[in-house]
Amino acid sequence: MSGRHALWLNGDFLRLWAGETISLFGTQVTVLALPLVAVITLRASAAQVGLLNACRYAPFVVVTLFAGVVVDRVRRRPTMIVVNLGRGALIALIPLTALLGLLRIEYLYLVAFAVGILTVFFDLAYQAYLPSIVAAEQLTGANGRLVASASAAELGGPGIGGLLVQALTAPYALLADALSFLASTSSLLRIEHREPEPHGERRPPIGSSIRDGFRFTFSNPYLRAIAGEAATFNLFEQTILTVFVVYAIRRLHFSPGLLGLVLSLGGGGALLGALIAGRIDRRFGLGRTIVGSMVIACLTPLLIAAPTGRGAATLIALGAIFFVWGCAVAVSNVLVVTLRQTVTPSSMLGRMNASYRFFTYGAIPLGALLGGGLAGVIGLRATLFAGACGLVLALFWILLSPVAYLAALPAGPDESPARS
Repeated sequence: MSGRHALWLNGDFLRLWAGETISLFGTQVTVLALPLVAVITLRASAAQVGLLNACRYAPFVVVTLFAGVVVDRVRRRPTMIVVNLGRGALIALIPLTALLGLLRIEYLYLVAFAVGILTVFFDLAYQAYLPSIVAAEQLTGANGRLVASASAAELGGPGIGGLLVQALTAPYALLADALSFLASTSSLLRIEHREPEPHGERRPPIGSSIRDGFRFTFSNPYLRAIAGEAATFNLFEQTILTVFVVYAIRRLHFSPGLLGLVLSLGGGGALLGALIAGRIDRRFGLGRTIVGSMVIACLTPLLIAAPTGRGAATLIALGAIFFVWGCAVAVSNVLVVTLRQTVTPSSMLGRMNASYRFFTYGAIPLGALLGGGLAGVIGLRATLFAGACGLVLALFWILLSPVAYLAALPAGPDESPARS
């Protein structure tokens, strides 16, 4: 039986997939509703929105390396369960403080930062846990399905979020995300696979373990190249996205529903990209597919500042831009995540992902601050174009690396994934 079909018989993967899908939809509601709480409810400036986005991603700089060591030393499923409960509780506090009349922008900063810390632990644990319940030959298919779920959430989540914001106001729309974390926790509790207890022998100091993760990640030519590309891409993508919310609401006069629709079309493109990534890889080869998708992803946003009117033409143009952009990014993500998991031993997955994310996600809060700062100096539209120009620089990391010449996944380490 092919790996693609065998996944449908893997009950534990289906439970993980279902729970993560529900949670991703809730998260996309928050991605739209949280900045709208700042922009609409609290009348925040572009700089304050940039700082809010920076708070969401700053934990990837502050705690990622420590979290990677922890994830390699504990059982990963219980970690995900505890973290999901914490995230749900924190998100639920926003509508509660709004109800009590206590909501302030400083509180949004605090919640965004705390949820970001827990998200670091969840993401590292989840990516390290997947190879323990999925065979190596099924990883591309499994990652494709998970990215497809993320893309479907990007397609439907902002639209749902926009409608919820209009119906309930932004703070109360966040209840959808809080409830989604409870649903995800329920799915994780039903997974039958039980990880072995972590090794009891004396472990090296945390600092030494962190250095090992960095050394492994940045000495590997594949990991080094895709980390450099991702960091550069994330820096300038966040510059664009931070400013686009303010630009769409205040300059294009989009309603929350229309803004959600445009962002949803990006998710629609991402869903398509996730579904066709494996097929394109088999047709053109791994390296060519990664390079081609990254070229499209880095060049398409150059058009994002072009539409300036308030009519249907602007809506259609921006929707098409976000659709193509999302499709290309998703194709790249499916293949790059699989490549990272393939070349890394299971015992190093937490630290590799931590080192990788420290570098790549660490660029996101910088991009948010850059976007907010530039917008105050050169204006919203000029900042969108400047961010798009910066994205082009990300291509050089891949074009000058061995990733571009891969016909297929390279041989992995001599370490087979554990199976339930």
